[in-house]
Amino acid sequence: MKDILQDIIANKRIEVDRQKQAVQLRTLLALGGERLERTTYSMRASLAASSSGIIAEFKRKSPSKGWLHPDAAIPDIIPAYQQAGASACSILTDPQFFGGSLGDLCQARKLAEIPLLRKDFIIDEYQVYQARVMGADAILLIAACLTPDQCLSLAELAHTLQLETLLEIHSESELGHLNPHIDMLGVNNRNLGTFHTDVENSFRLAEIMQEVSKEKDLAPLLVSESGISDTATVSRLREAGFRGFLIGETFMKTEEPGDTLSAFIGGLPC
Repeated sequence: MKDILQDIIANKRIEVDRQKQAVQLRTLLALGGERLERTTYSMRASLAASSSGIIAEFKRKSPSKGWLHPDAAIPDIIPAYQQAGASACSILTDPQFFGGSLGDLCQARKLAEIPLLRKDFIIDEYQVYQARVMGADAILLIAACLTPDQCLSLAELAHTLQLETLLEIHSESELGHLNPHIDMLGVNNRNLGTFHTDVENSFRLAEIMQEVSKEKDLAPLLVSESGISDTATVSRLREAGFRGFLIGETFMKTEEPGDTLSAFIGGLPC
């Protein structure tokens, strides 16, 4: 079976190299100016304090489903997500496979007063600086894309830039990537090699995630990502120890994602 993740990472290396050639790091930081002085929002704290814990995602397409909402516009959706009660928003910034851009993140920052997660395949320090300059409050670090040492280095850099980190795993073996600079620990219920989705993956890993965190004397907030389509699943995940629930397709495949989110949160038990 074709490994989609390998294709994405190969393309990402080319994309980042081109970006670095077009705008050198010192230029990026100079252009960032006052943006680098902005006080970031804590995504972890927002999720911990929320009764819903919903991380509402903005994405136009995915490799597995194709276009979900091709004409989706940040100004139409991000304010609606915030008004509906999202605890945070996830912004896809990958152009080729997900139809996103750094411009989406920058625009969302101007419109939102809740934490923003830059969701991308981060493999280079340059992307962490980009995230800070463009308005992110947190970044996604995918264990399947990184060695444990790379994960540690990127997470350390994120913290120096006042960015929080969400480490994404898909299997127990990837828990070796967990380090003291990880604020949130997520389970991707979607296999990034095949893009098959199974929400039971979160339940299978919940106990070992908590055990390994305790063994390392760490307490990352647990997040379940992908494949969540009903409020009953959120309730079950919360009982299993999760406090964040990243949901994209369920909202983005509808005409009015903000209204769909509002109805979803309204259906959660108090």
